Amino acid sequence: MLNLDQLLEANIVPDPLIRIGIRHLLGETIREKTAANVELQQAQLNDYIAGLDASPIAINARDANKQHYEVPTRFYQLCLGRRLKYSSAYFPSGNETLDESEEKMLQLSCERAELADGQRILELGCGWGSLTLWMAEQYPNSTITAVSNSRTQKEYIDAEAARRGLRNVTIITCDMNTFEAPDAGTYDRVVSVEMFEHMKNYRLLLKKIAGWLKPGGRLFVHIFTHRTLAYHYEDKGPGDWMTRYFFSGGQMPSHNLLLRFQDDLRIDQHWAISGTNYQRTAEAWLANMDANRKEIWPLFEETYGRDQAKRWWAYWRVFFLACAELWGYRDGNEWHISHYRWVMSP
Repeated sequence: MLNLDQLLEANIVPDPLIRIGIRHLLGETIREKTAANVELQQAQLNDYIAGLDASPIAINARDANKQHYEVPTRFYQLCLGRRLKYSSAYFPSGNETLDESEEKMLQLSCERAELADGQRILELGCGWGSLTLWMAEQYPNSTITAVSNSRTQKEYIDAEAARRGLRNVTIITCDMNTFEAPDAGTYDRVVSVEMFEHMKNYRLLLKKIAGWLKPGGRLFVHIFTHRTLAYHYEDKGPGDWMTRYFFSGGQMPSHNLLLRFQDDLRIDQHWAISGTNYQRTAEAWLANMDANRKEIWPLFEETYGRDQAKRWWAYWRVFFLACAELWGYRDGNEWHISHYRWVMSP
């Protein structure tokens, strides 16, 4: 008899049953991570923070890079929106298209970061350049330096910047453990979208960022979080393929976790955005993947091998399903998006 993982890999389990199973696992996660009383919960959080302080800035960076960026960029062009934003979009009315919602979140992020033309901007974890290229277009007199862990992403952004005639963009490929910003102490803004989930030692990272900012500078962070719980993604065995193949070395921060790291920067503003925005984003990615199956399947055969294409088709679909169910859980009020704006400590 096939076990659950084998059934998923065979791509024969109907989506409604997969969704039910995912929601069951999400409920189990909350029960497992919730302590018996508030005293134990706080002690658990304190221990968690101590563990982060004892860690390097990031772990398994090479694995995380391989997991998501092993697939050709064309796969993401077929699944994501026009801006290639591999992070939550924003649906303020609920009726936006994916392309429109990408633009809405990019605009909101720049407003909350208090960006202005002429600034010197450093972006950490730039993906395929959705925010990088947006900033370069919107603030033509600004200079944008962006950091990626992926050579493929750098090549794509460089090509796009050239195609669009943007000359104010510099892309650096580097592991955040070793990255040191060129011309430290001169940046008006540092911005980061869904990179901090892949980091561990926030205290050390924020200390380094403070050294890159000029006096009066700001840091803006967009990060996905849980309402109250912080936990690591850990590979617990053969059945934990989600961690192994999609999120090695990552963590799920809690909404207030970053407030505990204000040694060198202090929080100026803090926002929460409903998880339903990410739910709609992931559902759109899944719909695009299904609609482009004829072109994606050969990409998977080329990347993973012909005998592994079905398995990875199922894995990617379940990954998008899991993202949709995670952020849609309890109407987006359990897991959601957090925005922070930091300023230099006096």
